[in-house]
Formats: sequence, C-alpha cells, structure tokens
Amino acid sequence: MVWFCEGGGGRPGDVDWPGVAGLHTGTFARFAALSGVVPRIGIVAGRCFAGNAALLGCCDVIVAVRGASIGMGGPAMIEGGGLGRVEPDEVGPLAVQAPNGVVDVVVDDEAAAVRATRAALSLLTQPLAPPGAPGADPATLREAVPANRNALYEPRRVLEAVADAGTLLELRAAFGVGVITALARLQGRAVALVASNPRHLGGALDAPACDKLARFMQLADAFGLPLLSFIDSPGFMVGPESEKTAMVRHASRLFVNAAALRVPVAAVVLRRGYGLGAMGLAGGSFHVPVAIAAWPSGEFGGMGLEGAVKLGFRKELEAAPEAEREVLFQRLLQQAIERGQALNMASHGEIDEVIDPAETRAWLQRVLAAACAAPLPPRRPFIDTW
Repeated sequence: MVWFCEGGGGRPGDVDWPGVAGLHTGTFARFAALSGVVPRIGIVAGRCFAGNAALLGCCDVIVAVRGASIGMGGPAMIEGGGLGRVEPDEVGPLAVQAPNGVVDVVVDDEAAAVRATRAALSLLTQPLAPPGAPGADPATLREAVPANRNALYEPRRVLEAVADAGTLLELRAAFGVGVITALARLQGRAVALVASNPRHLGGALDAPACDKLARFMQLADAFGLPLLSFIDSPGFMVGPESEKTAMVRHASRLFVNAAALRVPVAAVVLRRGYGLGAMGLAGGSFHVPVAIAAWPSGEFGGMGLEGAVKLGFRKELEAAPEAEREVLFQRLLQQAIERGQALNMASHGEIDEVIDPAETRAWLQRVLAAACAAPLPPRRPFIDTW
C-alpha cells in the first residue's frame, strides 16, 4: 500500500453525519494491523497533520519531499489547545523530523519520492531479481579501512562495493547516525545492510542508533530480508550523559528484538569488535550469525582495548615510575592487540574465518545461498521493552 498522506486530519466542523466524536473510526487500528503483513509506504510532499500524520507514522517506510511539514497537530489544533499561534511550516519541518527519525528518505520532489517508493517496494516484495554488478570494484575494499587503527573512514564505501550497483537505498540517514541502515540487493537477492559508522562517537552505539537498529531488525524480519552486519564498534556509548538518555533500555532493546529474528544474519567485522555493542550488531551474540568473518584488520575484546589495559593493569601502571608509565602502557596495549587479532579469534572458534576484504561480496553470496535455501520459520512476536 502506498499512501500519499498530505492533509490536516479530521474535520471538526462536519456536523451532517450520525455520530458524536468519531472515536469508533476503525481506520487507524486496521491500517496498523497491516504491519508486517504488506509493505506500507507513506509519501509526504506537503503538510501532514493530526490523523494523517498518525497514518503516516504507521508506515514501514516514510518518504518526504523537502519542504514538507509533519506533526501530530496542525496550527488550528495547536492554537485551539492554547499553545499559541504557529505557521504550518514551523510545526514539524524536515530539519526536525529527519534527524529525530520520523522520516526514512528525504528527496527533492514528488517524482523522486515515487522513484524511491518503487525502489523500496521492489526490495520489500521481490526477494530475487537478476544479479547485478557490484557498485564498486571489490578490490578497493582492501584499502577501505586505514592502516591506522584509530583513523576514520567512510563505511558507505563498503556497502556500495558489496551491493549491486544502483540498488542501495539508505533509510533514516540523518537519525541514529552511529549506525547506517540500508536496503539493497546482493547478486539479485534483496538484503538488509547494517554498518557501524566510526565517524560518529567512533562507532559507539548511542540511544538513537540502538533504536534505529532495533526497528530496522523488525523491518528486515517482517519482509524476510537477510540481515548483513558490518561491524566496527567500541561498544555501547557509556558515561553520565549517555545514561541520561535511558541507555540501558535502548541498548537492551537490541537484544530483545534480535532474539525474535527469523531471517539469517551474517556478519563481517571490519575493525573493532568490542563488547556488548559488537554483540548487539551481530544479532545478540557472535554465535547468532549463520556465519561471521573478519577482515585482517579485525580486533576483538570484551571492551575497548585501551580501556581494558588501563582497568586491568591499573596497579602495575600506578606502580611504574611516571617516566616509564606510557612505555609500559603501550607495551601492554600491543600485547592486547596481538591477543585480540582476527586470526587468533578464528583459531579459537569465536569467529568462522578471516577473509580477504576483496572477497567480502563473494563470501556473503556463498553464505546467503546456503542460509536462504530453507523456508523461514513462523514469525515470532516482537515484545518491545521500551
């Protein structure tokens, strides 16, 4: 179902119908009941308020044209509630609604919205299509992650080289930017792609990123899309400011949603696979994916290695003369890095193998060919803990 959702909601001035409040209207409940049954795409190219916005918010994917305004009440309702007078375009502009996660895709005009909708519907309803060429030369992935283990890079470059050319459709790009979520095809098969974004908090998962990923898991599972995760994360974001965002609830939601997944999960650790955050990105545990590989740049630990050394060797570091403390720290850190290298992880059976980055697309293709051979089991209910 594709719904062009512009409108101001109900008509409080209508008096020529046999009713009082209209609260028995079944449209909202019946439309919501289609969740996970058929794909529902909402398009907004203007103003969308009140009941129209409630219907829009029920959609699986929301596409909005620049200049649109979306809100649970329009100017008349806002003024009628004693909240002052505002202009329609001030209620919920895309400058607000894209970063807060209401909108999935932002486009320039209504024609582009229709094209994006067609692309989304194709990916959600046609699991197989003719295979396509990769969006970039797979050999370029050998240089995608810098040799400097702390350097930043563009994770979308990895997704483009893995996905079939022209099929990558990123969702909620401006929200939860610590993780990238996109629909795409891989050798013609529709898939759901997830990638850590080291350009935001070093790839740590904050509360918005957790919500974004948890909802994306539900979307992938509802429409039978294998979930492919590209991991480079120091874990969940921690600290007093993070806890003010109810981080415990948001982080744990990932594990609850992942536990209900029916679709196969495959994971590739590009660089850092640390702690609970990496486990959440892998579907809740490194044993959840049908296969999990790492690039040679992969490194692993129960938490960030620098922090692990400072915490685990605090007494030794404090006992060392101040002039020698940094040297000792670097030596201990190097030992931790060597212990957590990808090859060491694979030799202990904690991941399946270490692969040449240039072989990532081919490796995933083989994994999916095996994992998708059997039909999916019945859907399990998602119990949202938030």
